[in-house]
This record gives sequence, C-alpha cells and structure tokens, in this order.
Amino acid sequence: MADNKVASLSVFFPAFNEQDIIAKTVENATRAVSSLVDDYEVIVVDDGSSDKTAAVVEDLARRDPHVRLVRHEVNRGYGAALRTGFASAQKDLVFFSDADGQFDLQELPGLLSMLKRAPIVLGYRIRRSDPMYRLFIAKVYNIVVRLVFGLRVRDIDCAFKLFRRDVFPSVELESDGAFISSELLIKLKRRNIPMVERGVHHYPRTTGISKGATPKVILRTIRDVIRLRLGRPLNPPPPP
Repeated sequence: MADNKVASLSVFFPAFNEQDIIAKTVENATRAVSSLVDDYEVIVVDDGSSDKTAAVVEDLARRDPHVRLVRHEVNRGYGAALRTGFASAQKDLVFFSDADGQFDLQELPGLLSMLKRAPIVLGYRIRRSDPMYRLFIAKVYNIVVRLVFGLRVRDIDCAFKLFRRDVFPSVELESDGAFISSELLIKLKRRNIPMVERGVHHYPRTTGISKGATPKVILRTIRDVIRLRLGRPLNPPPPP
C-alpha cells in the first residue's frame, strides 16, 4: 500500500459456529485487504465449532493461498481464540474483527492512516446495532473498567482493532473469555504504549446468534476483573 507504506498485514477472525457467514466474511476481507497491500494473510481461528465453519474455510484456503485456518479442537472461548490469532499472525501489522459480518473492512484504510500517530488504532462503534440489553451491559461494563483500571477508551470491546505486531511481546495475555479486550488494553496502557481511536460503522447481524452477554460470560468477566485488579492469575492452575 503506497500511501500508508504498509509492508505486510495479518487479518484474523475468531469464529465459533459461523458456517453461514464465514465465507462471505473471508471473501470480503480478502477483497478489501488485497487492494491495500500485496503481502497479507487472512486467518480464521475456528474455536471448536460444531458446524461446518472449519470445512468452509479449508475450502477457501485451498483456492486462495492467502487464507489460512487455525483450529481449536474444542471450544476454548473468545479470549483463547484471540490469543491464538495474535500468536499466529506473521505480518508487520495485525488487525482483527469478528466473523459475524457486522463490520465493513472497507473502513480499514481509515485505521491504517492513523498509524503515524500511534502503534495501536482502536475502532469504536459510531452507532452500535445490538439489542438494548446488550447496549446497557456494555455501557455498565465500560464504566466499571474505567473506574477500576483507569482505562479511558470509548468502546473497549469493539472488534475492529489494528496493531503493530511489535507491541505484543510486551504483554502476556491470559484471559480465555470476553475480558480479553480489556486485559489487552489495560496491559498495553500500563506500558505507556500510545493508542488512538477512530469511529467505524456497525451493522446488524444477518445470520447465526450472538455468543456474548450470556450469564456465564458475564460472571466469568466479573471474575477476571477482580483477579486482574488484585494482581492474581486469570487462569490459575488447578489444585493438586
């Protein structure tokens, strides 16, 4: 990409039971990224899907060498899928989004243009297309994280984030659940790594069901907030 001088770019999507949308998501990503940079990869981290998500991506990878599938044999959680995505990415820049098609990767150049200001560019949803109860939960959660950790960003869990890959060796991520985005940004903030934000559009989900904001996810997130605040491991080893 000549304008923003992007050497190479990894794009990855955590996915769990997204067989009806994953092909469209990957194809849209490939189309958007290939117009920006020659050296790129599109990775799907299949988090133990019980449907045909992995098979669909395998078929896409056979036809396009830029596409790669990474699999968890069992469902390990959103945080684990993100950690695998970060570890699997091989290019200079790393971008991730969700596999459900609620973001448009044609907006990625807007994030790339801001890398000259900071090595981390965080998208925030200009108008979030989610049910009212999820908007309420997200608002409360953002306030809690701001008060407990002093993390002042507009939309912690917005799945439209871009990083220079060299920021990752400075943080060790632990969360397997929804707390992963907060954990990542809190630990980067503690290392005084600059971040900037840019608004992006958010569209209604057209297939599948949302896996977030369930009671189990919320309780696990509360546990992780408490553990990180107290300086305890987020995934302590089981007792002997």
